[in-house]
Amino acid sequence: MRRLRFRPLAVLAALGTLALTGCGTDTRASGAGTAGPDRTVTAHRFMRLTTTHQATGMTLLEGPTFGADGRLNVVDVTAPAGEPKLMSVDVRKKTARTLFTDRRGAYTSAQFSPYDGRIYLSDFASGAIVSLAADGTGPRTFFSGEVDGARMLPDDIAFDRDGHLYVSDSLGMFEGEARGRVVRVDRDGGKATVLADGLAATNGIAFDTDYRGLWISELTENRISYLPVVERPGMSGRHTAVRVDGGIAQTDSIAVDADGNLYQALHGRPAMEVYSRYGEHLATVRIPGRTQGLESATNVAITPGGTKAYMTVSGPAGGYLYTFEALAKGVRQSNGG
Repeated sequence: MRRLRFRPLAVLAALGTLALTGCGTDTRASGAGTAGPDRTVTAHRFMRLTTTHQATGMTLLEGPTFGADGRLNVVDVTAPAGEPKLMSVDVRKKTARTLFTDRRGAYTSAQFSPYDGRIYLSDFASGAIVSLAADGTGPRTFFSGEVDGARMLPDDIAFDRDGHLYVSDSLGMFEGEARGRVVRVDRDGGKATVLADGLAATNGIAFDTDYRGLWISELTENRISYLPVVERPGMSGRHTAVRVDGGIAQTDSIAVDADGNLYQALHGRPAMEVYSRYGEHLATVRIPGRTQGLESATNVAITPGGTKAYMTVSGPAGGYLYTFEALAKGVRQSNGG
């Protein structure tokens, strides 16, 4: 979740109780292969999922994640009550159906737990994490309430191998204060621990390939930080890993492929930047032609075990899925969050 030009605070008021307030010189064909700092990977339009909602004045797709059934699940952050807030997409038939809706939630991410197989959603409106059965039924509140005296503004989520949940908490975003946090919630929802604080509008979060640390994007500083969770865990080990030259765009969600490459989504520009684990810029994923009405590329899911990637792109023109060939195969870290 980010402070987008097309996601103003006025829109949140329209949603009710919400506290809610993206040209390289190398034009080679898209796909995996030798990457360089000027490489362009072209993303092609796959399908439109949503149009601008009259009640909220916008649409915003997020959190693409594949289920065990091969369908792609996507949330629409600004969908009003009664309209699809979680959709299930059959990518073979290019069809979509409603999986879940409710009256109040503003869901900014989605991911399946490796522990119980349920799909977990972060609710930016209430500060809660909710879970559903894989078919969208049986909603439960997994975690709610304050963490160290403050209610979360949960944006993205990531699971470790054991099913413990890690949340990017955008606390302080509306005030322009660096009070963002990374919060770990035990898999039973009973205990929440702050692993890092003092972050600038914490947004994307994803484990590295061996689950030794977390990549974290900070929206208002346009940087990616690395937070160890095994050796030197917590704030003492955190460091700035990548500084993103975004111009008017800002760092949104993060995905990681099987080779450890980072896919950094951009709010304010329909594109993604790809970096190696060592901070080398490998490629830019771009939409060809005119991009009028498309303002942000918020996240991506890479097909598990394959290289076809599905990127969520939104703006006044609607909410779309775009596809491109990733630089390496998809794993859990490139599937939701």
